[in-house]
Amino acid sequence: MKRSQNAILFFLFVTGVWELCARLGMWSPVLFPSPVEIGRYLIESVRDRTLIEASSVTLKRLLIGYAAGLVVGVPLGLLTARFKFVQDTFGTAALGLQTLPSVCWVPLSLIWFGQSEFAMIFVVIMGSVWSVSLATSAGVQSVPPIFVRAAQTMGSEGLHTWMRVILPASLPYIVTGMKQGWAFAWRSLMAAEIYVTVLTGFGLGHLLHYGRELQAMDAVVGIMLVIVVIGLLADKILFSPVERFLHRRWGTGED
Repeated sequence: MKRSQNAILFFLFVTGVWELCARLGMWSPVLFPSPVEIGRYLIESVRDRTLIEASSVTLKRLLIGYAAGLVVGVPLGLLTARFKFVQDTFGTAALGLQTLPSVCWVPLSLIWFGQSEFAMIFVVIMGSVWSVSLATSAGVQSVPPIFVRAAQTMGSEGLHTWMRVILPASLPYIVTGMKQGWAFAWRSLMAAEIYVTVLTGFGLGHLLHYGRELQAMDAVVGIMLVIVVIGLLADKILFSPVERFLHRRWGTGED
């Protein structure tokens, strides 16, 4: 409650300083709009459902691409941690591809899939799969060997050890990688929506692009705030509670 009050007071303070500087001619609203103009744009966009429809389209693409990235990334990370050959080949490739900016996949996706929904989903997959794979591999390799030896002394072996010991113990690190993959998926999708135009739906990236073309800075900053808020909500509602629970469950976090 106190944190919310401090945030509101900070917002009111910034708004007041912004308006004062604009009235004194110290800041041009053309360069950066005031919080009042941004709020007015967001309210109008919600009323005419432009913002709601764009957010739903973007979230749909994001969830599909992110889910596909998890389906590919987690098994690939497990294989990388289990087999030396996979680690030397796919593991090294994943480490290099993670550093590749997501926008670099846009030309390839356009050539391979054209201006389609799958072109954008492909960029999201390529933006998230590598971080998830690397985090999964690191999580498995960070499991204390004493866990495995203790399970083996009680008769566990092979797949049973992996499914009942190694994988559960590495879940906190895998969830951390999933959170990183979510952030990379967001960045990838925004790059795809800015550069790829499809007739099946206009997302937040398209609104951001059109705001730039029309020099509507209130729209640009407003969409940026919406993207930040959705990312924060996803972290607070989905990832952080699961991450804290798993760390407590396995004794890898603070009490």
